[in-house]
Amino acid sequence: MTPEQIKESIRTAFASVEKPPYWRIADSNEGDEPERLRQEFAKVPAWDSLTPAFLDKTPGGYGSALSFFSDEAFRYYLPAYLIADLEKSLKCANPVFQLTHGLDDSSALKRVNPRRYGDRTFDDLARHRFSLFTLQQCAAIGTYLQYKAAKDTFSASPIQSALNNYWLGRASSHR
Repeated sequence: MTPEQIKESIRTAFASVEKPPYWRIADSNEGDEPERLRQEFAKVPAWDSLTPAFLDKTPGGYGSALSFFSDEAFRYYLPAYLIADLEKSLKCANPVFQLTHGLDDSSALKRVNPRRYGDRTFDDLARHRFSLFTLQQCAAIGTYLQYKAAKDTFSASPIQSALNNYWLGRASSHR
């Protein structure tokens, strides 16, 4: 698929996702970033109005929004990141990492924070987060990741690993 076709599949797959309310933009209340994230994204009318510059700096110039979103907000705003990445417009934000970390062979079995979360692994965390995605959304993400693996030799191995371990099977499952 071409980048334009992938972008269209992303737009179609995520068209009906509802914007999360203010209180569901971020999952955490620890530190300054979650509240900055809420404030900055609450002003956004829709995900398709976001500019790459906004995505790269929010919240508060850190460009770490993808790490602080609630699961619902991640699902809602992800298309903006994927499309901006396909347009090669992102400098800081890294949707590939967010979609592969925890699902690739090198990170899946690592424990998140044993003192706080016991034996929860990054695989557990990723599967929970991505369980909100529909089959069509998983297929669009899988196509995006396959395209990225073909273009980015540095990230190809973790991408292929995440595709094999989760995305391809999830996109074809009939739940």
